[in-house]
Amino acid sequence: MSRFLTEKQKDLIPYTPGEQPKVLNLIKLNTNESPYPPAPETVAAAEEEAKRLHLYPDPTCSALCEAFAARCGVDPEEVIAVNGSDEILNFAFMAYCDDTHPAVFPDITYGFYPVFADLNHVPYEEIPLEDDLTVDPHKYMNVNKTIFLANPNAPTGIALSKDVIEEIVKSNPNNVVVIDEAYVDFGAKSCIPLIRKYDNILVTQTFSKSRSMAGARLGFGIGCKELIRDLNTMRYSTNPYNINRMTMAAGIATLKTDSITAKNCQAIMETRAKTAKDLAALGFEMTESSANFLFTKHPRLDGGDLYRRLKERNILVRHFDKDRICQYNRITIGTPEQMQALTAAIKEILEESL
Repeated sequence: MSRFLTEKQKDLIPYTPGEQPKVLNLIKLNTNESPYPPAPETVAAAEEEAKRLHLYPDPTCSALCEAFAARCGVDPEEVIAVNGSDEILNFAFMAYCDDTHPAVFPDITYGFYPVFADLNHVPYEEIPLEDDLTVDPHKYMNVNKTIFLANPNAPTGIALSKDVIEEIVKSNPNNVVVIDEAYVDFGAKSCIPLIRKYDNILVTQTFSKSRSMAGARLGFGIGCKELIRDLNTMRYSTNPYNINRMTMAAGIATLKTDSITAKNCQAIMETRAKTAKDLAALGFEMTESSANFLFTKHPRLDGGDLYRRLKERNILVRHFDKDRICQYNRITIGTPEQMQALTAAIKEILEESL
């Protein structure tokens, strides 16, 4: 770091994104991207909008917000479009957390939460997951702090029910509860309907996973109109042109091809079930995933060693160094062919380890 970095940021530990190596013939199962490309209509819309890149995009994102609101059954004023759901999470830390409103989230969850807390100088508490890596909802009742819950959780893939989350929201009426639904389309229930019952719930979603737009950077926040006004204040105070023209056009086109999204999600869930069965037959243990990945470990294989040996075979999965989960690897669900190649490689590794 330079000698000019301020004292308030010198101890900041940044988020570590998943590896994005430029390797030919790589089976990339480490960053939970969709294995399926966007619909042709999405690509065509982005290409058409590229002709107008000399003009600023609409800062209100009105057409995009209207399309997403119609898809979710809410009003456009209850929606904010953001540059990936990471942006809305940062806005929530900016708007709803301070010394008198500390944050709380699980100790094993999306790694950006503590980074955003530190970046915004927000005190926070990490509540340990249970021994089976589940979230105990009772530990979030009446905590009187700003709550951040990924549902399904990452990297475990375990989901809480909408009814349980409602109880958490209800028990913390004077604090915002942020429900991060990045993986909700792979088997969990969305909490969007709760925004009409409670003024303290903010739901976030992304187009990076189920909608095949990780490279476009598009996300949304959904909440009561007052919350969305707060968050737009954050947006207009930082980056009012946060969604570029091509992403905006691609997002609208994607929302018009929901049947393709649903088909892809179904294919991923079926491949997830098949892969889980195959890995279990090889002796792997795993959590009950409602996401587009499996979180798994083997009693005879060190987690880090398995990650490295798969990487030597040009198969990339995600390994975490945190003590409680260092024996696990998170494996994104790819195409059936990619998962078959993964299983074959693991069989080889197991045979070599005998």
